[in-house]
Amino acid sequence: MAQTATTKRTKVKTKTERPRLHKVILVNDDYTPREFVVTVLMAEFRMSEDQAYKVMITAHRRGVCVVAVYTRDVAETKATRATDAGRSKGYPLLFTTEPEE
Repeated sequence: MAQTATTKRTKVKTKTERPRLHKVILVNDDYTPREFVVTVLMAEFRMSEDQAYKVMITAHRRGVCVVAVYTRDVAETKATRATDAGRSKGYPLLFTTEPEE
């Protein structure tokens, strides 16, 4: 009897890592009008007026509030655009980003 060599073939599955998500955070200040913050949230983050109001009030009470979670590029772009909207009107409105745990 002839012996046949058997070779084991292992399939290598490449696991594509999901991109890390980043939180967009609204930082409260004492100068930007509430109505303006609500308008920016509605425009940049496509929130309803009710959602935007709740986010604004949470930031007002706690100092900060997570607005939304996106991939890094989208989060940074939206935070910059929202901050710039405030700056263009002379307000110190600030949105920041940070990685989600």
